[in-house]
Amino acid sequence: MKPDIPTGSAMPAARGLRAWLPWALFAVGFAVLFGPTLRDLWTVIWSTEEQGHGRIVLLLCLWLFWRERQALTWQPGVDTPRLSWGWTLLALALLLHVFGRSQRILSAQTMAAIPAVAAGLLLLRGTRPLAAIWFPLLFMCFLVPLPAALVESVTQPMKLAVSTVAANLLYGVGYPVARSGVILQVGPYQLLVADACAGLYTLFTLEAMGLLYLNLVRSASWWRNLVLALMIVPISFVANVIRVISLALITYHWGDAAGQGFLHELAGIVLFLSALLLIVACDSVLRWRQRSARSS
Repeated sequence: MKPDIPTGSAMPAARGLRAWLPWALFAVGFAVLFGPTLRDLWTVIWSTEEQGHGRIVLLLCLWLFWRERQALTWQPGVDTPRLSWGWTLLALALLLHVFGRSQRILSAQTMAAIPAVAAGLLLLRGTRPLAAIWFPLLFMCFLVPLPAALVESVTQPMKLAVSTVAANLLYGVGYPVARSGVILQVGPYQLLVADACAGLYTLFTLEAMGLLYLNLVRSASWWRNLVLALMIVPISFVANVIRVISLALITYHWGDAAGQGFLHELAGIVLFLSALLLIVACDSVLRWRQRSARSS
């Protein structure tokens, strides 16, 4: 009897299976290692109002990796797996994850996922795809929960500044407003400027949104990208002031129940819409300035 010879259609299928098997093994190992961390993030950290943006950032990260999937295909003669670099980076990622898991530090556990993904690319493909997906890896940093000490030290001055500006603006247009620290007295109602309204979490989220906008626009001008990235800080401040003023007006005209109900969530949407419009407006001004400089 003659041995069975694989047909022409079966041979490419076998090669395709061999090509994707290492990716499947890496995905399984990654899921086993970081699955508990993702569960803790999803059910504990990202379930709060302050850090609820984490779920959206995760979906955006997955989309960014999917968008660059062509860069992960094997190119013969170009891609060379970097085994020494890959195993070293993977060992560091595992040490960081084990430390974070043993000490119950979610920030360390989440941060370890970034070098783990980079190590997998080095082991399976090499440096070319790693360079191609640098932005999705950078965007993964916005998944890392912020340290509580940093949040407390930065958020309080931000809340004081936002509440001061909001109170002065409302008082300037004739509303009965008084301020005591981060508490606004608007008519018969008291409003506490919370961390979610004017804190480091909001700045962190808006910075992620601004960097995503820069990546989608893909401007070739480095100075324009740098200026727009730096403008996220004052844009975040202005957007927070708009949100606090919106909540104060809603509470003053429709009562405390409206300010703490659905319209409170609507004010959060207003925050991100106003920030997005300010980012687009700043980018339009920078583009106009760039065109004017070229024409002159």
